[in-house]
Amino acid sequence: MRRRDFVKGMCGTAVVWPLAGRAQQAGRLPTLGFLGSTTSSATPQRTAAFVQRLRELGWIDGRTVEIDYRWAEGRSERAAELAAEFARLKVDVIVTSGAPMVLAAKRATSVIPIVFALAPNPVGTGLISSLARPGGNVTGVTNLNTELAGKRLEILREVVPDLRRVAILVDSGNPGTVLELAEVQAAALTLGLALNVSKIQRAEDIAPAFAAFTGHVDGLYVVADPLMNANRARIHTLALGARLPAIYNSSEFVEAGGLISYGSNLLDNWRLAASIVDKILKGAKPADLPVEEPTKIELAINLTTAKTLGLTISPMFLARADRVIE
Repeated sequence: MRRRDFVKGMCGTAVVWPLAGRAQQAGRLPTLGFLGSTTSSATPQRTAAFVQRLRELGWIDGRTVEIDYRWAEGRSERAAELAAEFARLKVDVIVTSGAPMVLAAKRATSVIPIVFALAPNPVGTGLISSLARPGGNVTGVTNLNTELAGKRLEILREVVPDLRRVAILVDSGNPGTVLELAEVQAAALTLGLALNVSKIQRAEDIAPAFAAFTGHVDGLYVVADPLMNANRARIHTLALGARLPAIYNSSEFVEAGGLISYGSNLLDNWRLAASIVDKILKGAKPADLPVEEPTKIELAINLTTAKTLGLTISPMFLARADRVIE
């Protein structure tokens, strides 16, 4: 082999030297900065699914990788603080979910790879350049929340045939949910439904929002995001108290007592995110890794809540449901 070819080959190898190899060469394990959108106790199944998939790929916390967990508690300002801290610590990959969390991480660093497990319309919210070639340091898994908005409204009307007026609970500080709201409004126009939009930005805004629309609407559409997820038990309690049939984007809400959900299987999303992290630790660049789409869309219903609300669910609907909670 000629010396020039040998040097060229060595240079090429250096360019793709995996993050894991560089970290271990420096005398430490590669570190993942896990920026949780809610709290450690709010979504343990998601974290478990992510960690389990990493183990299957050979990444074992404390042995072959370090996972540094931080929790934003559904607050975007806290997410900014934690993302900046991960940037200062120079973790090897930041893992997170939800547009506000991803944007916080993106503002904190343009160098550290960022992998999102859930993000609605990542192109429309400015997280990436395109699904096929994200560009920059961000990639991950979309949850198709925006694309499924119209179908959710159709499902709510199917379960509540007399549905005429729908309350929309939305976090106006989240660019992803604002895009979903626009889709809901377009679908409502087609379906001939009137909307009562309640925009909130803090947990303290939830109860006043319910007080404002209760008695004026027949159903509720929750545009879910980290803020809503962190407060899903409170939202369900208020919806039940107001006797409002509600639809959500995730079966996590139905497990907490919510009526219906239609959306991606979030545990699958987190498993896909772990596979993307694996590729990055082995040397792949986020800019070259296409954004993944959910492998399964689930319809879930809580029959106990349906009975409490006096709703009759048809056998045909139950046959279509992927999950029926009794």
